[in-house]
Amino acid sequence: MSEEAEKIGAVSQSRYEEIVAELRRVVEEQTQGQFTIGDRALEIEPMRRHSDAPARPGQDAFSVGQALNRLAEDIGLRRSTVENARWTASRWPVERRQRGVSFTVHRVLGSIPAEEERFATITRLPKGKQRWTVDDANRVVGRQVEHPVSAQEKVTAIHCLARDEEVAAAVTTDFLRRPTVAAKVPVQEKVRVVEEFTRDEHVATSAATNLLRRPDVAFKAMSDDTARFQVNQAQNERHRQAREQVEDTSQVAPAVRHIDRTVEFLDLVTACHSFVAAAGRTVPGLRDRTLGEDERTIVHENVAKVRATLDWIETAVDTGKVDMDSELARLLRGE
Repeated sequence: MSEEAEKIGAVSQSRYEEIVAELRRVVEEQTQGQFTIGDRALEIEPMRRHSDAPARPGQDAFSVGQALNRLAEDIGLRRSTVENARWTASRWPVERRQRGVSFTVHRVLGSIPAEEERFATITRLPKGKQRWTVDDANRVVGRQVEHPVSAQEKVTAIHCLARDEEVAAAVTTDFLRRPTVAAKVPVQEKVRVVEEFTRDEHVATSAATNLLRRPDVAFKAMSDDTARFQVNQAQNERHRQAREQVEDTSQVAPAVRHIDRTVEFLDLVTACHSFVAAAGRTVPGLRDRTLGEDERTIVHENVAKVRATLDWIETAVDTGKVDMDSELARLLRGE
């Protein structure tokens, strides 16, 4: 193996190992130093309970904060550093502190509430590891890690980076432009995302218009009874508004109303003629054929609807009243 291949950064493998050994001794000294700071801060101000648990850093009473602030100033450290050291020391009695484990790992694992679990956890190295790392400690207590490994850790990291709304919008746009990413999103989630994006009426209108211009989409959408009903209702409402506008503003409105009445008359006559013609073609086909009981029931129900509808037509033609009574409405609805 070449010397270059053996290098880590700008040093050789052997020199790197020497540096690691040296810095581990430094970290151990720093750990002992930070615990000493914490122990002395505890001596000055013992931990006081906050609700059902010892106060966390920054939650102490005002008088405690004054003492810690003075101590921090007198030794040239930030007050938060002294507070963290004091709290961590309170979570780890001297006999429970582990040599070779950094102060930071002690601090992270110190958030485990139950003492016995906390003391037992630090003695069990993470699977496949020879030493504790800060990321390993964060995984144990469920915090975000600096170097995500699992898919969930990476997702959490992305969420944290995208807390800003503008960043989140840009990331989402970029991700959805990647076909392989979009293909892996479940259908229901895609539907939910589209619904979220189309809460704005203008966006929804534009999206629906563009989608319905695709023949396959329009065909499948119109297979849904509710969607088809809403489209028909919208068309009828659009026609009604257009007609009302013409009647209110146009000088030829009287002539249009006369044409409307003529068209309605022709439509009604055409409907009656179509029904008679269809019956004339269909009924002779029943010759020498006996329908089953279920079939006869269905035909009788539809004949009743037709008979009621014919009565309704006669009433409308004779009186001009087109409102149907509740019984007829239930009958036509099939109730």
